[in-house]
Amino acid sequence: MAGQTERVAPTSLIPVSDLADPRLADYVGLTDVHLRRKLETAHGLFVAEGEKVIRRAIAAGYPVRSLLVTRDRLAGLADLTVGCPGPVYVIEPAAAEALTGFRVHRGALASMHRLPLPAVADLTGGARRIVVLEDIVDHENVGAIFRCTAALGFDAVILAPRCADPLYRRAVKVSMGAVFSVPYARLDDWRDGPGWLRQAGFRVLALTPAPDAVPIGEVPAGDRIALLLGTEGDGLSARWLAGADTRVRIPMSGTVGSLNVASAAAIACYLLGPGNP
Repeated sequence: MAGQTERVAPTSLIPVSDLADPRLADYVGLTDVHLRRKLETAHGLFVAEGEKVIRRAIAAGYPVRSLLVTRDRLAGLADLTVGCPGPVYVIEPAAAEALTGFRVHRGALASMHRLPLPAVADLTGGARRIVVLEDIVDHENVGAIFRCTAALGFDAVILAPRCADPLYRRAVKVSMGAVFSVPYARLDDWRDGPGWLRQAGFRVLALTPAPDAVPIGEVPAGDRIALLLGTEGDGLSARWLAGADTRVRIPMSGTVGSLNVASAAAIACYLLGPGNP
């Protein structure tokens, strides 16, 4: 993994043809989740894909380590590369695919420095609507939920310790950069998440497909709510369900018993958002 950001002139373009060049180490094996989890955590970085997402990360204050741009897209990305505070590596499209493990069809990747996460208490102090994710491990689901919260007026996302990384490339991409605009924090202790939220003044609602749960449209949201969403497949744990103030469900018709967690989050956030007090 590359060390410190190289000190080069802001407009320097650096052609690289050797995939073993250590300057490209931040971009190796981007589809290997286990490799990326280990390397990105160790070096405090993440990778943003595509011009729009990169711009949103920069606007949110994430420092750029470097850019990787395919030669065929270089002219169209000139305004992104000019003035980049880090080195801009230029690579052939086929080489980019071999390096990263996928076709870089948007033509640009950025290695960014992570920012320190806020404390949960600091993040929730002034919040009225938050989503709390318990062990959701699919990065695309996490990214989609962040996009929902940004679009529907929720203030923050709280993650259980084992929840997927919102800054993993696929999560960032699916969220369309919403992971940079929605504040989030991670719980230190999974066990008493609902209890702590109640003590902080939130009404805790647990979303579940259980038939004896209250239809979500019948629940007045109140002033401050925390919506609990559970892991793919099993849903919320028994401990978190028991710790909620109210278990709520999205009524289903036909033979469908439940929705994908990201789809369920979109409906729940709409119904419980600030426009529906």
